[in-house]
Amino acid sequence: MEQHAVSFPLRVVAQDVVLALFITVMQVQGTVARVAVDGAERPLADLGNLGFALLVASGLVVAVRRRWPVPVFVTAALASLVYYSLDFPDGPGWLGLFVALYSLAAYGDGRRSLVVAGAGVTVLTVAWLVAAADIEPRAAIGWVFFRIGASVMSVALGESVRSRRVIAAEAQERAELAERTREEEARARVDAERLRIAREVHDTVAHAIAIINVQSGVTAHVLDKRPEVAREALQAIEQTSSRALREMRAILGVLRDDNDGRLPYPGLGQIDELTAKARDAGLDIKLEETPPAAPVPSAVGSAAYRILQESITNVIRHVGPTRVTVALNPGDDVLEIRVTDEGRRAASGDDPAAPQLPAQHPASTGSSAQPGRGILGMRERCQLLGGELDAKPTPGGGFEVTARLPLAPSGSRL
Repeated sequence: MEQHAVSFPLRVVAQDVVLALFITVMQVQGTVARVAVDGAERPLADLGNLGFALLVASGLVVAVRRRWPVPVFVTAALASLVYYSLDFPDGPGWLGLFVALYSLAAYGDGRRSLVVAGAGVTVLTVAWLVAAADIEPRAAIGWVFFRIGASVMSVALGESVRSRRVIAAEAQERAELAERTREEEARARVDAERLRIAREVHDTVAHAIAIINVQSGVTAHVLDKRPEVAREALQAIEQTSSRALREMRAILGVLRDDNDGRLPYPGLGQIDELTAKARDAGLDIKLEETPPAAPVPSAVGSAAYRILQESITNVIRHVGPTRVTVALNPGDDVLEIRVTDEGRRAASGDDPAAPQLPAQHPASTGSSAQPGRGILGMRERCQLLGGELDAKPTPGGGFEVTARLPLAPSGSRL
């Protein structure tokens, strides 16, 4: 059996050395005392003090029982076999063997250690019984059975200690794994919350800035000629920025410990207000809305609102005044959202009061395989709920965004 050297604290090594010295003294002194009382056929000093040497060897070897439990047991077992086979006097010379058996089971590697211990005890049992075949008086054979029983009990005690230690180590490992898992889950929740806040901030700020940019351009264009239009544009800027600030407070409120000042996330109930703001920014919006048969889940409603908001913002930023059709078609299982614009109007039809804006969509300026961040964000929102999003140019030069959101979302909203 392969043995692995293990480093033990000096205190533990010192304890084992003291134990080995104690066992050695007990074995030698106890055997000498018994010989003095009962006598012996073969004195310990016979064969060149071999009896003393065997008792000392089986006792001192205990000092390294934790580091090399198998060699310690083999040494103690061989010493016992030779000792009793040569008819040296019986006594407490089995103490070292019992400690070695306990150490083999307690510090071994489980099943293989038990196999070694079982084989060793079997061999010792046979040898002890053979050596005691002609023992006199016959009642003295009881000490042989005592050695056999004590050997089995030593192995059982060592295995019990090892099993409890293994169970405790496994419990500690599970506790550490659970702690690491909780920390990883906490970090994942923090990352998910940061991503959610980033999306909400992007949608809120981008929409507000787009409208403010358009209205400020209108104001600058008509300030001298049509002050009443300029006043309305400034009011729209004020209202848009005020609402954006309120939404930002609601979004960032999750970073505070209290609930003061938090607002519910926008949903389908705010679609009319969203389209009204878009009309103020110069869009000709047609809303085609079918009332849902059942209330839409809040996660779906909020995602739908943000998708509409981002789609309208893209039209304002990249197309300018044009006609937009917004369609909401709630079905039994899916809410379909479709935002279609007609593209940049001809120069002759431009509103002279509107500022000149870029005439290209973020997803049509290059390759459709590289959409803008806004479209990627909308697609991520759909995928989080188990839905899908399609954004592509229309044959007439416009652009269409179609989103399908399951009313029983399979994902979790970040």
